[in-house]
Amino acid sequence: MIKIGKSLKNYTADADKAVSPEETVSRAKSAFEMHDRQILSELKRIDTGRLNIPVYLSICGETARESMPTRKQMGKGSTPVQAQASALMELAERYSYFSFVQDEHNFKNLTWNDAVETIGSQLISIDEIIKSTGEDISAQAAAEVLSLVKWQFTPATLVGENKGIYVPFTWFKKLNEFNGCSAGNSYEESILQGCCELIERHCCALVDSNMNQTATIDQHNIDDPVLQELLSKFTSNGIKVWLKDFTLDMPVPTVAAIAYDPATFPGLSEIVYTAGTATSPAKAAIRALTEVAQLAGDFHSGSNYEASGLPKYTNLKDIQWLIQGPTTNLDALPDISHQDMGQELMTLCRDLRDLGYNLYSIPTLNKNLNIPANYNFIPGFRFRERTTNTTIGMITGRILAEDTEPLFALDGLDSLSRLYQDAFFIPFYQGMVYLRLNDFDQAMSMFNQAQDQQPDNESRALCSFYNAYTLSLQSEWPKTIPYLNMAIDCDPLVKEYFNLRGVAFFKQKNYEKAAHDFQKALDLDSGSATDLANLGLCYLNIGQKKAAVETLSQALELDPNLEYAKKGLAQITL
Repeated sequence: MIKIGKSLKNYTADADKAVSPEETVSRAKSAFEMHDRQILSELKRIDTGRLNIPVYLSICGETARESMPTRKQMGKGSTPVQAQASALMELAERYSYFSFVQDEHNFKNLTWNDAVETIGSQLISIDEIIKSTGEDISAQAAAEVLSLVKWQFTPATLVGENKGIYVPFTWFKKLNEFNGCSAGNSYEESILQGCCELIERHCCALVDSNMNQTATIDQHNIDDPVLQELLSKFTSNGIKVWLKDFTLDMPVPTVAAIAYDPATFPGLSEIVYTAGTATSPAKAAIRALTEVAQLAGDFHSGSNYEASGLPKYTNLKDIQWLIQGPTTNLDALPDISHQDMGQELMTLCRDLRDLGYNLYSIPTLNKNLNIPANYNFIPGFRFRERTTNTTIGMITGRILAEDTEPLFALDGLDSLSRLYQDAFFIPFYQGMVYLRLNDFDQAMSMFNQAQDQQPDNESRALCSFYNAYTLSLQSEWPKTIPYLNMAIDCDPLVKEYFNLRGVAFFKQKNYEKAAHDFQKALDLDSGSATDLANLGLCYLNIGQKKAAVETLSQALELDPNLEYAKKGLAQITL
């Protein structure tokens, strides 16, 4: 159990930290340097300097790449050293999290009913599991569903009460992915940051879903000097910025920022839309603005950012609802700031509890780094990327389909179908299991059956994609195209759909169309090394050798282990 104590702020310029960014950078670099370049390969500045708001990248080393799905982490701040600290701590939190996930010693594998008998009063309430989906289901029925599979139970802390409790980690991992990861110079700093990020995602999800007007913050009545300077760096370059109050009913302020450059949009820049949450309004706004700088490529580099907590708008018409609304002053937003981050955290937990929410935190500190790190979650909170219509049965079905032995999974899904009659997710998960059994005909039959039952375009797109993927495993490349067209029509913001269609065109030697799709995938995720490599091979086959060299080299910079990219590059003589 983590005991929340005193953690005083010794740095408060653009963020609240237990030590200065110089000290954070020194400590983090020392921890990484003990492992040569295996965890941290490189730390480099990537902004062009136009805004003079620094952005840094921490590049993963070989050991980190083996355990993490990401290859690089971005860091933000109003000064170079704070941006460096941010990038380094981002790597620390993710490496710690994924190392924790992969260590079986951290978990007890139990069904829910077994956990009730084994863990007893230290087990998280099933009401919290039900709250995490918002499903209308009895505790008895929920327990029956949760007992169809084994979950990875691990100790956590109910932060507001300083109470140790066991939680089904797999449940919250499937539900929230790695939203809620954090790291800091102290556990109090880490958990407070993680909690603020959860609140940020929750508020953003609600605003995005409901599209209600929110108040616009008057930038003329801001007296924080760091925030004033950041705003001037945008406005002096002709960039339009709106600050919005997304706090809703939460006890700490959430500020959203929308920015675009009329001189370079849409050719060389994008509309950037982000948010920040902190214990004081100024720090929340600073966080939002430095996040804009992190994603914007200085509004003139032609970069593309990947949307996460908020959607990505490509047309000014689409943000009109967002920039409207009454005006408010920044200091009208809630402020629970205190010199002691431990006190802030306990105040925040008390106020959340009054709203019916509890904060839980799992320590994920990696002994090789010894940097405080956590995985935090608040049952009942939302985030935008989560599938709508989520139920306990849907998450349990996903565990069955992805993580259990196929024949056991089919039996479990059959039991689940009796508890959730005519549920739209059952045939899809059955198709996933048949795919694992290499029964391609039955898999496609189930995906087609599922297609007609899905409640939204996102889910229909996934069914179409898996039909295409099943055909790709049989090298039926021409047959994949109609399914992938359908997937992209339903959900054009998923890079994997463009990637697979690009591969399908490439396999048919239609390199121009393949290049178009790989570029579309890169527009959605500019850091995808495989799509860069695929695009480079398209250029090679089209005869554009210079572009092929440049693109393949970029791919190998991101992932030096892409052998087919090395092979393609070796073929080229300029």
